[in-house]
Amino acid sequence: MGLLELFILAVGLSMDAFAVSVCKGLSLGKIRFKHMATAGLWFGGFQALMPTIGFLLGRSFADMVTKYAHWIAFVLLVLIGANMLKEALLGEEEKPDADASMSAKKMFMLAIATSIDALAVGVTFAFLEVHIVPAVSFIGAVTFVFSAAGIKIGSIFGDKYKTKAEACGGIILILLGIKILVEALMK
Repeated sequence: MGLLELFILAVGLSMDAFAVSVCKGLSLGKIRFKHMATAGLWFGGFQALMPTIGFLLGRSFADMVTKYAHWIAFVLLVLIGANMLKEALLGEEEKPDADASMSAKKMFMLAIATSIDALAVGVTFAFLEVHIVPAVSFIGAVTFVFSAAGIKIGSIFGDKYKTKAEACGGIILILLGIKILVEALMK
């Protein structure tokens, strides 16, 4: 997986965290740097942790399915992306409450909810033999930046762009899955 592909994947994965950060920014009113850093650390940290866990789980059975790795990556990324797109278009995702608390308990729950997709991506990384440490570090850093920016943007523009950001993330993951499949089939 090249740097451009990893960047596109990181952006796609960070869209849930960005969308939640925008909503948090809207509800916070006057924001401070610590709000941006808190969101970035929680969301970026979990976006790095979850694919690491998925990678470790996937490595335990990667040898058995290497022959089908491109199909597994395709299916996982398309399912994750389609779910994100469905949530964006149908509004099925639970909306964050108006309570703007940045407490550890609330941020922990939001960080888990926005990084579940990354767990499946980590399994995919095991099949594709991705170098996990630089990959998850990059994903975490991109998500940190998007989440911190989301807090600021939310405080300025509100939740007007939440659905569009999530839909964009879903489309990116679907397209990346298709690209992986097409490249593997053309070899």
